[in-house]
Amino acid sequence: MRQAVPAELSSLVGRAAEVARVRALLGTERLVTLTGPAGVGKTRIAVRAVRELCGGRGADVVWADLSRLPDFRAGAPAAELGEGLAEREVLLVLDGCEQLGERAGEQVGELLNRLPGVRILATSQRVLGAAGESLLAVGPLPLPAAPEDPAAPLPVSEVALSAAVRLYAQRARGADPRFALTEHNAGAVAALCRALDGIPGALELAAARARGHGPAEALRRLEADPLEFLTEGAGRAGGADALRLCRLAAPGERLLWQRLSVFAGSFDETAVAEVCGFGALAPPAAARTLRRLAPALLAEPGYAGRYRLPLTVRAYAARRLARAPHGDAATARRRHHEHCRVTAERAAWLWRSGAQLEARALALRELPELRLAMDPDGPAGPAGALEIAVSLWFLWSACGLAEEGRAHLERALARHPAPRPARALWLAAWLVASFGRSEASDPLLVEAWTAAVQEGEDAVLAYLAHVRGTAALWRDRPAEAADEYREALDLLPEEPGFGPGRQALEAARAMALAHTDPAALPFGTGPADGPDLWARSWNGYAQAVLQRREGRPALARTWLLRSLETQFALGDRLGQALSVELLAQLEADLGRHELAARLLGAVSGHRPAVACTPRAERLLRLRMDPEDFRAAHAEGARTPLRELLPEL
Repeated sequence: MRQAVPAELSSLVGRAAEVARVRALLGTERLVTLTGPAGVGKTRIAVRAVRELCGGRGADVVWADLSRLPDFRAGAPAAELGEGLAEREVLLVLDGCEQLGERAGEQVGELLNRLPGVRILATSQRVLGAAGESLLAVGPLPLPAAPEDPAAPLPVSEVALSAAVRLYAQRARGADPRFALTEHNAGAVAALCRALDGIPGALELAAARARGHGPAEALRRLEADPLEFLTEGAGRAGGADALRLCRLAAPGERLLWQRLSVFAGSFDETAVAEVCGFGALAPPAAARTLRRLAPALLAEPGYAGRYRLPLTVRAYAARRLARAPHGDAATARRRHHEHCRVTAERAAWLWRSGAQLEARALALRELPELRLAMDPDGPAGPAGALEIAVSLWFLWSACGLAEEGRAHLERALARHPAPRPARALWLAAWLVASFGRSEASDPLLVEAWTAAVQEGEDAVLAYLAHVRGTAALWRDRPAEAADEYREALDLLPEEPGFGPGRQALEAARAMALAHTDPAALPFGTGPADGPDLWARSWNGYAQAVLQRREGRPALARTWLLRSLETQFALGDRLGQALSVELLAQLEADLGRHELAARLLGAVSGHRPAVACTPRAERLLRLRMDPEDFRAAHAEGARTPLRELLPEL
């Protein structure tokens, strides 16, 4: 169990702050505990801190690697750990204190009481709970941010800023001297590091396979079977650590480890109580157990009290859950789906209530779980998957995730037996008409209308008219769009209970009327003053159209920028496209043709494929040299939209 201070395990990437903090704490505290999940780098930080603290001073250091204890000695008494340390001033490093089980705090406290000259530096996947313990949580390495557009190339200079990427690249070059971080593989390397949660041990295991597997192939193999790819079922930061921790855990903790594997992303105490609290582990006990296990989990950045399982631990726990008796796996999955259904309904209710930024934040935070619950092969089948997808209509249509929403709906609709539900058919038709090719929505519109009549879904009939109006608007037929929107408002019940509210439909009609019958615009009341933030942004667009027509470009610009602020906050790519296209018209009116062309280029990817050419583009093509227009448009397509709008 005892050994000399280990040699440097490897160079530490991005850990200087933690090493300095350990050194500072050891100068004033008798017990310092580094906590964190397996493979996160606790031992390496301890090695470096001890070497820097004791270098050249002849300090007395005793290193005890508790992970080497056989299981039958996991409860090693304090007498054994403190053997030969009486009357000595010594730094005792206890590496892997989770091996001591639930009595770890008691034993470490006994050591400190019996040996006044001893200071202890402990590493553990648990808080020891001893008196006077000073804790330092060790988290994963910083990760590169996920790109807004997964298909867009990532600049190497940005990706290389991440300590996780630097560690992976360093180890990959050691395994394969030909490896280099390039524009071609930067996106795959960043995604691989995110999938591995920035845990150094897991990153090194993946990098060791760089000679045989490039980053993209490594990511595919990792997603298919994390344990097989990283550790072949064993090794630190993988199956062996999870197995050891599970054997040492109390029965309730073992149950919770397994049941937590049904979560795809992060969870808090409330979610754990609802999903994992059943049978031998009641909801209050599940919440208490989570608090005990928290140091071995990954804290979710930016969300206090939320945690995730490391990838390999989740994979191992899922295997254990699949073999659990009494149908635990099926029960946990059913409860997880019900939790997601309630979450989606709450987000939809927040949106209807006017708390739209809060609704968006909730849906995005829970999106990994909601995606899992929208699997038509899940416990609730395609009907349950569609119910959640319809509740999240605003996320797909108003928050920039149209392609993902279409994919969920189409997959579940393909598995649903006839007759298919009217609400899901309406939403699929809307996403196709607004964000894809509107002619492809025609069969869905026909089927949805029939289903709505049969089911008595008046709201769906109203929303189908809204879809037809939206398709007409994108074809630059505002008079037809205004008629369809008026029909939608006539059909919409006072309290539809799902989908866009009356203010959103009124704002849509206002956009159409601004082009055809400005005198009919109902300004002063209605969507301009209501709680529907999304509707107000569309209404602001309609006001801008009106102000431009009446020769007040400065006021039109003010309305557009106000709308764009909301559209950026919500992630409304379709709204941004319309607002920026009108803004480009204003710039063209003032003779700023190149800026107008750049603005059009910046939103060219936001428009439906079926949409007619923007009016501003038709105007610019008449006024600009073709090559100059193409160059400015291409430059705008490469430029983030906010850079072209310094006012925002």
